Amino acid sequence: MKISEIFEDEPKPWGFRGDPYLWRELKERLDNVDMPDTPEQLKSIIEKEYEVATGHPINHREHFTVERFMQGGMSSGGIRPEFWHNCEIPLLVKRHAAP
Repeated sequence: MKISEIFEDEPKPWGFRGDPYLWRELKERLDNVDMPDTPEQLKSIIEKEYEVATGHPINHREHFTVERFMQGGMSSGGIRPEFWHNCEIPLLVKRHAAP
């Protein structure tokens, strides 16, 4: 199983307008990466890819903008780290254990 498979069902609602673009980019980045053995390893991989994709570590708490995700609108390209830290990464890690 590849990590990208746990990104199939997209969450709703999103944090900011850039979050769906980040979700899809992470899915693409992890398309050829095998699912690790433990949830902790999965969390570490996702957090590292998040930092590479955004230029910010997951513990960065203030929202920020990623220019390549800007598609128009008030929060265009906006990433809400709290949303990823509290909702999305835990959701993905939970999917690690799902059959």
